[in-house]
Amino acid sequence: MSEHGSPGAHEPRAHEPCADHPLPVRAGKAHGHDHAHGTATGAHRGRLLVVLVVAVATAALQLVGGLVSGSLALLADAGHVAGDAAGVAAALVAATLAARPATGARTYGLQRAEVLAALANAVLLAAVGAWVLVEAVRRWDDPPEVSGGLVLVVALVGAAANLGCLLLLRRGARESLNVRGAYLEVLGDLLGSAAVVAAAVVVALTGWSRADVVASVAIGLMVLPRAWSLLRDVVDVLLEATPRGVDLDHVRDHVRAVEGVVDVHDLHAWTITSGVPVLSAHVVVDARHLAEGRSGQVLDRLGQCLAGHFDVEHCTFQLEPVGHREHEAAHHA
Repeated sequence: MSEHGSPGAHEPRAHEPCADHPLPVRAGKAHGHDHAHGTATGAHRGRLLVVLVVAVATAALQLVGGLVSGSLALLADAGHVAGDAAGVAAALVAATLAARPATGARTYGLQRAEVLAALANAVLLAAVGAWVLVEAVRRWDDPPEVSGGLVLVVALVGAAANLGCLLLLRRGARESLNVRGAYLEVLGDLLGSAAVVAAAVVVALTGWSRADVVASVAIGLMVLPRAWSLLRDVVDVLLEATPRGVDLDHVRDHVRAVEGVVDVHDLHAWTITSGVPVLSAHVVVDARHLAEGRSGQVLDRLGQCLAGHFDVEHCTFQLEPVGHREHEAAHHA
């Protein structure tokens, strides 16, 4: 069994097989790699910490403002932001655990702790969204008196804080499930603040207190779809689905085009955690390359091919002679 670490672009860089564009081969030497991968969330811990501090302060302000003004929308948004803060805190703890070194018992360390934190975050978002909707329905028939001016000031402060956090997390949202979860939460907070601002203006101008309840419903309806989107991505990782942007048929064509390769089977690709995709395959090599001791060259070409065309952090290839597949179980792709 031989392994290669292969960082590459997210999308295939070219559709031509690797054999059409041969890469230099370092005879007798396979690509080196390191099992101690850094996780995508870990690279953004500083920004997540800033977002956590801002979220806690915003939630506290909205809670006090909601209690003083009688605004359900502010209380709902405070609960939403507090839930988001808890999710960011869980992501930070998970990122710290994921940075711990691998051991013999956990060969990838605790990197998947990030995915479990994202799962908890998604469940928390769903719970907050459901609570907001239930509370809004309960208060529809008896809306409290709302101080529109105070609600407006608090909502504007919250909107400004959320906008700053959103800009801070924008880049990391493309790299990590947990950062993406935090980004979506802050985006929801910003939209929630906008809804509260609109409700405060309506209450201040018309005195219609139910506008505050309508804003609460809007917040709940924004939270639930985001929770579902994050949960779906987490489930894909836990079920070891093929990473997005990796076409296994395309990978198979590239591997088969490498000099010395006859066929490939048992081809699998999955994700350990955000930013750590993995690929493994059984590669059938022709008898001449094996007899001449050129299997190392085949490994080099395979690693260089996948490094140049696919976003795969870690590849494992099992080289085998023609006919060996007949001795293997028949339940793999």
